[in-house]
Amino acid sequence: MKATELAPCIVVIIPCFNEEPHIARVISSVPPSVRTIVVVDDASTDGTRGVLERLRDARLVLVAHDRNQGVGAAVISGYREAMARDADICVKMDADGQMSPEYLPSLLERVVAGRADYAKGNRFWDIAALARMPRARLLGNSLLSFFVKLVSGYWSILDPMNGYTAIRSVVLKQLNFARLARGFFFETSMLIELNILGAVVEDVPMPARYGDEESSLRLSNVLGTFPFLLLKGLARRFIWRYVLQDFNALTACVLCGIPCILFGTIFGAYRWWLSIATGTPATAGTIILAALPIILGVQWLLTALVLDMLYQPKGRA
Repeated sequence: MKATELAPCIVVIIPCFNEEPHIARVISSVPPSVRTIVVVDDASTDGTRGVLERLRDARLVLVAHDRNQGVGAAVISGYREAMARDADICVKMDADGQMSPEYLPSLLERVVAGRADYAKGNRFWDIAALARMPRARLLGNSLLSFFVKLVSGYWSILDPMNGYTAIRSVVLKQLNFARLARGFFFETSMLIELNILGAVVEDVPMPARYGDEESSLRLSNVLGTFPFLLLKGLARRFIWRYVLQDFNALTACVLCGIPCILFGTIFGAYRWWLSIATGTPATAGTIILAALPIILGVQWLLTALVLDMLYQPKGRA
């Protein structure tokens, strides 16, 4: 570490866009143990820039985008600035006040102690809070969590969109920032790239904290862009982890399972169409020939999922 073994250089990164009502309070709440606060103004159109320029916190470093590039791009700019200032650990907080500095020590503990390379908040541990969450939102979060687990390979984490994170700079320097999403898919793309590197990720329980802020993440954005990005991310992780880096049993399961499902589906659809066109029902043997590869293919892929859970990067004691 650049500072000392007992006092690593911690830099907090706060991306913001139109956060005039909250940004000053968030900055003032950052504890004194943090040496530098990098605020990235993503071309705000309200008075956010003016608030930042009037602040007298000596730790504050302002990075300003000349055009709006998205939350992911703002975080990447913050990471670059933090590494240029020899940060040992980079913490990312949102500017809306939802992330309490009270839980910063718990977040840092995993990373400073070397138990994890990347620690993130998890608001889903609180059963009482989940019970108060609207059912539609709870279902949506649960489904999204499952798909992010599948795509990222981190099966033991929850709350994948939580942006309260801490990462070791030595790991951050290994990331290819060009591969990280610039928009709301940033957190998921980060997990995908970390899994490819074999980085250890841990959840840190913390309660949900909501005020008068409004989320800019819309359901239409999720449904319109996330499915394609999730599929693309899954393919990238499989190729890198299980083809280029290590060809193992999981690779064989996937390469056997997908062709089986495709053959059974295409053959079954063709025979179904042929039976309708000719008026001749398909024989039992034909039906079995179509169904059996699909059944076997599903079994292969389920086995691959179990192996992926076993192969996820493990925490260090």
